[in-house]
Parts: sequence; structure tokens; C-alpha cells
Amino acid sequence: MKRTKSEELIAKYFTNSISTDELDYLSTWIEEQDNNELLISSVKTDYAIRYNMSQYNTKKSQKLLLKKIRKDKSILSRFKIKQTFKYAAIALFFLSTGYFMHNYFFNDKKSIPVAIDHNSIILQLDNGSIKVLSENGTAKIVSKNGAIIGSQKGNQLIYDNEVKVEKIVYNTLTVPYGKRFELKLSEGTHIHLNSGTSLKYPVKFLKGEDRQVFLNGEAFFDVAKDSLHPFIVNMNDVGVRVLGTKFNASSYPENNQINTVLVEGSVRIFNNTNIYNKTNSILLKPGYKASWNKRNNKISINRADIALHTAWIKGKIMFRHLPFKNIIKKLERQYDVTIMNNNKTLGNEFFTASFDSETIEQVMQTFHKNYGINYSIINKQIIIN
Repeated sequence: MKRTKSEELIAKYFTNSISTDELDYLSTWIEEQDNNELLISSVKTDYAIRYNMSQYNTKKSQKLLLKKIRKDKSILSRFKIKQTFKYAAIALFFLSTGYFMHNYFFNDKKSIPVAIDHNSIILQLDNGSIKVLSENGTAKIVSKNGAIIGSQKGNQLIYDNEVKVEKIVYNTLTVPYGKRFELKLSEGTHIHLNSGTSLKYPVKFLKGEDRQVFLNGEAFFDVAKDSLHPFIVNMNDVGVRVLGTKFNASSYPENNQINTVLVEGSVRIFNNTNIYNKTNSILLKPGYKASWNKRNNKISINRADIALHTAWIKGKIMFRHLPFKNIIKKLERQYDVTIMNNNKTLGNEFFTASFDSETIEQVMQTFHKNYGINYSIINKQIIIN
């Protein structure tokens, strides 16, 4: 089902990729009547809310959200940047207000929702409840019926293929800026999730149906082979269809292109708003990258430097003749910082660099020494003069 414009803007607000014009539209929409259900659903989908009221106050919550959006717009306009807050900003706002009923999120009235730290890895279960995962922790993943469907072991979440399901049940894993995580699906597909990424996937695939997942961000897929059940990664209007292979897929909201880099095997790229067939898809071969332009829906195929596109899996960050404005976004995701560039000429200059275990301070010092870039760091905010 295709999302409405308001739903898309709410999602963009939660992922901090919304523009000032879109904030105007969203704030007007919130003030209109009959939008309560979608507003509540959107908030419920993204974050758990602290329970501190016996009754949900719709009008007051709308006013608070509207005030927050207007405040964000003011900040956006003042600094002329698209993003000021990371994934958890809206979560912390609602956690502080607490104007959402506990019953919206949990069936058990006695349970207490956990406050979400902005660095948390979030697992949303099919019933809407939220589980906070620690990179070094262990946990059991339990369905709404009490069955154990998976377990966490350190930085990896593994689902059990023995669990019985009669219909598709989805979980959503969200990884914040500054972190990475691994996921092993029930049929054996191994996925690395980059920072600032969300993946929606079934806890178990059904026999006779395609294996479909939904990606917002960047992930590396090592797909388990199954010739009877194609594996499909959905990224906006782009579908990547495989039977068993390794590839990197990137679809961040702020990027103009959706990229697929094939490491081995073969994949087909297609517009997933249409019914798939080989005639309306493009075959990608190993060592090549398919770039889908979001604006004109055109696709280009070029040779790819595999190491350049997969270095992030090991925590490395690499640039090859990349505009500094694009480098900024990669640094923000990698190090969970906000970078304000007041040098517009610099934003369009191209750089080549590689970093491994360096801190953000060391990265910025390298740019300063080699390219004369002046900057200041205040907490997690970097200002380039």
C-alpha cells in the first residue's frame, strides 16, 4: 500500500530528513481535524512512550508536536541545514511530555515502558511494543503468543526457523547514528546494518511466498540460496530481486540515489510499483553498481570499487572524489555528530580519504592539516567556518 504524503513527511521527520517547506506542510496538516489516528499510529510505530497520565489528551499532544516542529523549523532556517537532530530527538520530546496512553503501546497495564536513550538500538515487535537492545547484551525475542522466535547474542540478532507461523509477522530493527548491528533471518540470510538504518522483515518467511524485506538506510546482504523463494529488498520504489547472493544496498532518505553494489552472484533491479518480470528489470553483474535516480526514476550501471562500498562493515570510512557536502553526511552517521558547514564553497569541493579507527576529532584534524579547514567542536556539534 502506497503511503500518503502526510505519512511520508511524518516518517521523514522521525528520520530527520525533512526540509523547511515540508515542515510547513506537516505543521498545517497537524492542525487539521481527523488526523489523530495517523498521528498516534506514526508515533507508536517509532518509539515507546513513558506512561504518566491516565487519559490521552489529543489536543494538547497536537499542540506540543506543532510547537516542537515550529521550533525545529526555526533552527533549520537559522542555520540553513537540513538536519539538526538525529533519530531520537522526537522520541526524547515525547518521553518528556508523556501525553500518550500506556495502553497504546502495551497490553499489560502493569508493565512500564523503558525510556529510550538516543544511542539505543531499537527492535519493534509485531504488536507495536519496543525492545531496547544493547550491543553487548543478550536477550530472548518473544512473540505476542509467548513463543521464543529469536535471540540476541552481542551485536547480532538471530531468528529461529523452527517457530511456526500461519501469516507474515514483521519486526523492525532500527540502528542509530554511530552504531552498526547484524541480523540473521530465519532462513539463514545474514545482514549487516549500517548506522542510521531501519529494516522491516518477517520473523519467518512463508512457503510459496517471496522473501521480502524493507530497507531505509544501508545494509549488506548475504542471502541464503532458495531458488523457489526469491529474496526482494524494497527501497522506496526500487526492488532488488535475488535468489542467493552478496550485495550492498543503500537508500538513505537524504540521498538522491538508491545504490546497489553486487559482490557476487546476480541480482535484478526493478520498479516495485509494477508487477515484476524479467522484461521490466535490469540484470546487474558482480563488480557493478546500479544507481537509481529518485527524481527521474532512471537507472545507470557502472563499474564499482567493492572495497569502497563495503568498508563500513568493518567500521572503516572511505571517500573517493566525493563532494564535501556528501562527506559531511557520512561523518554524521558514522560518529553520531552534527556538522554545520558555513563555508558553502567547501561543500562542493571533492576529496579522497580513508579512515579506520580514528575519532571524529582526529578526522577533523586531518582535514585541517591537509586542506586548511578551520572548525570548532562543541560537544557533538562541529562548526566549520
